[in-house]
Amino acid sequence: MRISRRYETVALFLVGFVCLAILLFTDNFDSLSGFHDEQPPPLQNERLLANDTLDGPPIIFQEIPKCTENMSSANISGFSQLPNHIKDFLRYRHCRHFPILIDAPEKCGKTPKDSSNVFLLLMIKSSPLNYDRREVIRKTWGRERLEDGVWIRRIFVSGVSGNEVDAHRYGSLLQIESLEHNDILQFDFIDSFYNLTLKQILFLQWMELRCPHIHFLLNGDDDIFANTDNMVEFLKGQKENDGDKHLFTGHLISHVGPIREVHSKYYIPVQVQESNSYPPYCGGGGFLLSRFTAKTIHNMSHGIELLPIDDVYMGMCLQKAALKPTSHNGVKTAGFHVPSQTLDAFDPCYYRELLLVHRFLPHQTAVMWAKIHNPHVRCGISVTHELPK
Repeated sequence: MRISRRYETVALFLVGFVCLAILLFTDNFDSLSGFHDEQPPPLQNERLLANDTLDGPPIIFQEIPKCTENMSSANISGFSQLPNHIKDFLRYRHCRHFPILIDAPEKCGKTPKDSSNVFLLLMIKSSPLNYDRREVIRKTWGRERLEDGVWIRRIFVSGVSGNEVDAHRYGSLLQIESLEHNDILQFDFIDSFYNLTLKQILFLQWMELRCPHIHFLLNGDDDIFANTDNMVEFLKGQKENDGDKHLFTGHLISHVGPIREVHSKYYIPVQVQESNSYPPYCGGGGFLLSRFTAKTIHNMSHGIELLPIDDVYMGMCLQKAALKPTSHNGVKTAGFHVPSQTLDAFDPCYYRELLLVHRFLPHQTAVMWAKIHNPHVRCGISVTHELPK
């Protein structure tokens, strides 16, 4: 009898041990493989502020309540016939304040006053999933460095994915990038084409807190090729303007208005803007502006309803301030076209003369940056003379 009970005890112990081993193995396997049956926890408002490393009192971002839907938007004439993305824009058009998920408090210096040491800040709008674009920018034209005696700094501005699983996944990626490069600024809003203006305004608000004394700013997309060497040369050549006077230059667009074609990416119905004309503006792929103009745009934005076309909205803010954008022949946000079909559109000699070209793939950026800095590449004078206007 005692032997039987002893065997029962041993058997129960062995069964329990095996079950425990299986449970532990399964948990470890899931952790190692990265696969989980359950959904990841909701994206938390994690902030990489590191305020305790700042000299002087820290900048505190207050907790921001969730912005609620404007129910009265349904009363707008023709609202029910609008596409869903337009309806969403109108419902949340009033929302301008969103929490910071990832911050870069020392991007421009230990304190905001130290930001005067930054000559050119590269503000690059980037979707969370565009890791490959950010990586090539870090290694090429966006490399933080001392260029011709002045400092260039870089910040990528992003929102979150509309899908909760992707938001958690890419949020983790951005945190890894932030810890390694200190160049991520992420806000808790859906990163979409129709929220680009919101991204713009939130960045300008952040800039006034973190980098109020930078001299100049490149405002660009993550698929541009920027000759930042030439930008520094151009900006240093601005006589009697160290960033404290108006400058807003790029590919100038004027005498155009809202696109009313419902299938267009840039569709703007009368419910969003009644006027059939836009003020002059610079193409949103990339433009240069001074500290003075950036602050002016931010101040003007408080009194102008958001428009989903971000570059046009910048023009609206300039118009309200009685300022004008200007054209620069070296900015090609509509693409670069060589003078003749017999010429190579990727000849580095053209890009040595330019400031910015829109629509570059990551591998094209890497190759072109290497080519324009290759001392063995010789460019004749004729290339400069044939540069298209």
